[in-house]
Amino acid sequence: MTTAGTPPRPGPAPGRAPARPVYVQQAFDELGEPLRDVTFVVVDLETTGGSPDDSAITEIGAVKVRGGEVLGEFQTLVNPVHGIPPFVAVLTGITDLMVAGAPTIGAVLPAFLEFARGAVLVAHNAPFDVGFLKAACAEQSRPWPAHRVVDTAVLARRVLVADEVPNCKLSTLAGFFHAATTPIHRALADARATVDVLHGLLERVGSLGVQSLDELRDFTTQVSEAQRRKRGMADGLPHAPGVYVFRDQTGRPLYVGTSKDLRTRVRQYFVASETRSRMAEMIALADRVDPIVCAHSLEAEVRELRMIAEHKPPYNRRSRHPERSTWLRLTIEPYPRLAIVRRVGADGAAYLGPFGSRQAAERAASAVYDAVPLRQCSPRLPAHGGGSACVLAELGRCGAPCEGRVSPAEYATHADLFRAAVSGDPRPLVAPLLRRIRVLATAGRYEQAAIVRDRLTTLVRACARIQRLVALAAIEHLVAARPDGAGGWQLSVIRRGRLVAAGVAARGVPPMPVVEALIATAESVLPGLGPLPAATVGETERILHWLEEPGTRLVEMTGGWASPAYGAGGLRDILRGPPPGDPDPFADRRGLRPSSRPARGRPGARVGGHGLASRA
Repeated sequence: MTTAGTPPRPGPAPGRAPARPVYVQQAFDELGEPLRDVTFVVVDLETTGGSPDDSAITEIGAVKVRGGEVLGEFQTLVNPVHGIPPFVAVLTGITDLMVAGAPTIGAVLPAFLEFARGAVLVAHNAPFDVGFLKAACAEQSRPWPAHRVVDTAVLARRVLVADEVPNCKLSTLAGFFHAATTPIHRALADARATVDVLHGLLERVGSLGVQSLDELRDFTTQVSEAQRRKRGMADGLPHAPGVYVFRDQTGRPLYVGTSKDLRTRVRQYFVASETRSRMAEMIALADRVDPIVCAHSLEAEVRELRMIAEHKPPYNRRSRHPERSTWLRLTIEPYPRLAIVRRVGADGAAYLGPFGSRQAAERAASAVYDAVPLRQCSPRLPAHGGGSACVLAELGRCGAPCEGRVSPAEYATHADLFRAAVSGDPRPLVAPLLRRIRVLATAGRYEQAAIVRDRLTTLVRACARIQRLVALAAIEHLVAARPDGAGGWQLSVIRRGRLVAAGVAARGVPPMPVVEALIATAESVLPGLGPLPAATVGETERILHWLEEPGTRLVEMTGGWASPAYGAGGLRDILRGPPPGDPDPFADRRGLRPSSRPARGRPGARVGGHGLASRA
């Protein structure tokens, strides 16, 4: 019997023979580290952006708690060395002036690590905060202490149901649990609010039999028995890059995915790392997994896109309907106008896009209307006009071609600015929009200036996107190679923006004979019409990303590959702005939603008391 139980009972009264110590064995629920004895450090960061790759920490706030008692707090501003973007300064209230005299992360990090030493880190959207802290340690050549981490966002998703809260945002949970501090995008205030959220969640899980730290961590990653029973479907899959297809008993594709290691990835669907509820539904219906081994990751990604577009699996959300992309089309008529369309026709018109939504296309169209007086009415107008002017003509927003106030030749100068923006130079469209933003900001009309800024950003990004895609789609034949990390080469043959062959020249194998064999057996692609005649936008973008990776080499190519000298890609200040319609670049991108059904405790778990209980 171990002595790791409760302390011995008091000894006998004086004069009596000493009794042997009596030890009491603890219950199974008490063998782990009880939550009441765990020291948590709840941390929150403010940063200059959403990714540690190109952003830095501007503030650290942390609260140390144990057993519901606050043991200490840590707060400091951090000098990020480079400037804070204006939209981030507006969101957080932290300006360049405030951090000018603050210590750098190299001076702050040791103090924070000492404050958090030996504690369990808690954060809301933990991958964000922990990711920045790990990146800071790597930058300072410090080892990461490998803290155990609890994510209150994930815990809330397991505990709360949709009838209680609509989402798992910190502001929503703070209101639900009546936190004493309101989150305001400042580190210490948000950390204090997260403390109250954590305590509220721990009260909820306590009623489900969760008493120790190990049980708490297991609770957030529970996997149903139905998922575990089907983990044998991953047996026999190769450790190779490719595409995997989950199919039901009739052979219908349920879900299509891709991975650099098929077997490892598919096994993750049956363990705790898979937290998506719709995947649990898919696994329940799945009968088998079919692997398609590919030469390298690019071929796997392209095959995945093509299969999703062809089969439209019900559990794939992205790329199911590439034909539904939204485009902005300049019509072909004496007085052209902008129209939002779903398909690109072989009509020689100017097309801008694709846009992720109709709202984005409307923002881009509004930016064009703000810059040039294109007509916004829908009827087709003959060369001699034929109608009555609308209020836009009275406001100077339209030249009233319907009344013949401008000739087709005069009107064509405005339409040519849009064509030039799509194909090469958007600066004539951008300049009047920048002037308008300055005028509105000077007049204190910041909301209107932000609207115009969002429209401008959408327009410039769409122009930059189509120019990059068209430049690759114009290349009739291209062969590229990239090191595979094992001494060999990954090879791709691309024609008019479409992947037509893929292969690998392993270490020690001369690559050129492999290239020649790939070219000889590659798919033929005939010239087509439209900006992307041979492939979907998704496929061409995946190819572009692969080609732009470090180490990629061009083996052979017909013609040239160039972007416009004054293209939209040169407008970096605009392209670096926040995504239109997304005011919070730090939001949790995992899209966590409360469960539709309440969480259940562990089978056999005891609620309250200290008796014996079986482990799940």
